[in-house]
Amino acid sequence: MANPDFNRAFEPAYGQAVPVAPGVQRITVNNPSAFTFHGTNSYIVGDRSVAVIDPGPEDDAHFSALMAALKGREVTHILVSHTHRDHSPLSRRLKEATGAIVVAEGPHRAARPLHAGETNPFAESSDMAFRPDIALVDGEAIEGDGWRLTGVHTPGHAANHMAFALDETGILFSADHVMAWATSIVAPPDGSMADYMASLDKLIARRDRLLLPGHGGPVRKPISFMRALKTHRRMRERAVLGRIRAGDTNIPDMVKVIYRDTDPRLHGAAALSVLAHIEDLIERGEIETDGPPALLGSYRMAGRG
Repeated sequence: MANPDFNRAFEPAYGQAVPVAPGVQRITVNNPSAFTFHGTNSYIVGDRSVAVIDPGPEDDAHFSALMAALKGREVTHILVSHTHRDHSPLSRRLKEATGAIVVAEGPHRAARPLHAGETNPFAESSDMAFRPDIALVDGEAIEGDGWRLTGVHTPGHAANHMAFALDETGILFSADHVMAWATSIVAPPDGSMADYMASLDKLIARRDRLLLPGHGGPVRKPISFMRALKTHRRMRERAVLGRIRAGDTNIPDMVKVIYRDTDPRLHGAAALSVLAHIEDLIERGEIETDGPPALLGSYRMAGRG
């Protein structure tokens, strides 16, 4: 398929622990938005002794729902996929309540240093206070009673983004890297398009049978879906190059054309996605600019001085 077959059918069942696979339950936070779809998914892995993946934002109702679902069970580990505020902050309260060990790739960091005068548009969305008890490296596993979760470092959406593979099941908790309902936001300086594409290739090579994402429902045909995501990104890249060839020199002008059918509330994020493509294209020598890449920078095809 040339474009991803997005599936927006999803029942969040707020406050309820919904079985989604053997030994896996999902509880969705009631924090819907243009960026979170119906809300953030938290997952409980295991039976009597469990791990919680992505506790979510600081939300009283969701904390109560988690604690109700966890009643009578030991929580040994809290795994955090990345440090955006819809995924990680509740880990602190959950750790205090359960004594569990918090595991993640590391604290929040950008994919690259800020340029002179640049501000991070997603700084307020980042959980800068987060610190894991265990900094998991790619390929390292955390084990519990009847389950084993292996970290799969997947930078792109965030530099510290980590997916978690439920070993011997073919299930991957893909967080925000791959979601059934929409493409992931890749927004510099937090995100990197080159990293995102490399991480897609990494996940395609794994050949997992089921992805359980951070928002929305499962991805049931991961290989074909991720290949289509890759094609979709390359089509966006060609669209950016097409606008530059047509004479557009700055990102806002490109967004008006490339994303004319997209919800206007997402045009700011779309502009950052274009910037991510432009940074990648500059790194590969296909386009040029004077000074560091920026939303209002001036871009041209390479060799046109």
